[in-house]
Amino acid sequence: MDEQNNELKRGLKARHLNMIALGGSIGTGIFLAMGDTLNQAGPGGALVAYTLVGIMVYFLITSLGEMATYMPISGSFSTYANKFIDPALGFALGWNYWYNWAITIAAEMVAGSLIMKYWFPNVNGFFWSIIFLIIIVGLNVLSSKAYGETEYWFAGIKVVTVLVFLAIGVLMILGIMGGSSVGFHNYFIADGPFHGGIKSIFAIFLIAGFSFQGTELIGVAAGESENPEKTIPKAIKSIFWRIIIFYLGTIIVLGAIIPFTEAGVSTSPFTMVFERAGIAGAASLMNAIILTSVLSAGNSGMYASSRMLFSMAKEGMAPQMFAKTNKRGVPVNAVIATTIIASACFLTGMFAESTVYVWLIAASGLAGFIAWVGIALCHYRFRKAFIYQGKNLKDLKYKALFYPFGPILALLMCLIIIIGQGYSCIKPDGIDWQGLIASYIGIPLFIGLYVGYKIKHKTKVVPLDDVDLVFSENNI
Repeated sequence: MDEQNNELKRGLKARHLNMIALGGSIGTGIFLAMGDTLNQAGPGGALVAYTLVGIMVYFLITSLGEMATYMPISGSFSTYANKFIDPALGFALGWNYWYNWAITIAAEMVAGSLIMKYWFPNVNGFFWSIIFLIIIVGLNVLSSKAYGETEYWFAGIKVVTVLVFLAIGVLMILGIMGGSSVGFHNYFIADGPFHGGIKSIFAIFLIAGFSFQGTELIGVAAGESENPEKTIPKAIKSIFWRIIIFYLGTIIVLGAIIPFTEAGVSTSPFTMVFERAGIAGAASLMNAIILTSVLSAGNSGMYASSRMLFSMAKEGMAPQMFAKTNKRGVPVNAVIATTIIASACFLTGMFAESTVYVWLIAASGLAGFIAWVGIALCHYRFRKAFIYQGKNLKDLKYKALFYPFGPILALLMCLIIIIGQGYSCIKPDGIDWQGLIASYIGIPLFIGLYVGYKIKHKTKVVPLDDVDLVFSENNI
């Protein structure tokens, strides 16, 4: 590392990267929101929606994997957009992703304090939020290895929980546990398995999209992974099976055991299944697991946003002070800046007008989908430039399957989700205008960043023969 202290260190091992990829896609979306998805669309509708979004996410991650294996940099798709498409797009994607995760940290602090109320109803939630923030900042200031190690164990707890749940669920369906055989008759109660038809499937489509956000963390982590040419393809290849086993397996089991008419968000469906299986203290156990999930999301959020800010500073798209690292290779200034913004968002939610907080969260949710659109566009242009410049596809250490069908399909599906954000705000008795504005607030923010940078710097789309396909370790 040089004397200027502006290099990251490759401290993430293969096992860290595997768990970061997996942990990113298993969170409160599976532990809490799954009950709501079953209630809205029935087990059949939920299965269709999650399968479609799972396919989209797989194509996106393979696209990102191809680029991250060839050019493993912490700026990930922001840097790729800068090099392959237009610096204005790279600028907008980078800042968009940074505030996405900064706001997510605030949301997770609030979620963590709510979970602690289960055990400590009389303790002010603000106290817990501060403790969680201190833990998250502490872990991220130590080193990338400290982040990777804690994420490894956080994700490990989530994985074991889902696997135990699936095993118990199958035993209950077969009648080996919990009394009589449950079977699959709950799929066909009321108007199941497709409750609410196409409209409900589309509504779940949006929730499923949010559930999978975080899988793109593998691209950001590539900049600090050991031997990325081997570790990234390995992590990417296993994502497909994990999506099938964890998400689709969970829906199949939950739909069989819990009547979708009884499912919801008030109680975790996992808790309901464990209680029916006769496991003592199921609610406490699940609350503890959901808490690790929340801390995992906050931990990843701090890592992703600080690395994106560091990378943008190195490219001159953020103040230079954020490009400095300490002797352990951690961009401390970027971590501090992210902490300040996360705290400001959190305080807005705690003490100020709650509408502002709702809008922040809505903007954050949409930012994840905008990042996915960026990944699909970057991969399409990367391949075009790679072939145009006369390079051999055999030189790619990892090739995404089904190009160009994959990125094009993923792009179209992302755009459908973004356009459909406000779908739930249109009700039979009128339009919820406040909800509708909150749903789309992220779009003008992104366009403002893009247009502002374009006007100021007069950037143009990079011609295919000028696309920079040279990778240097100094770029990480």
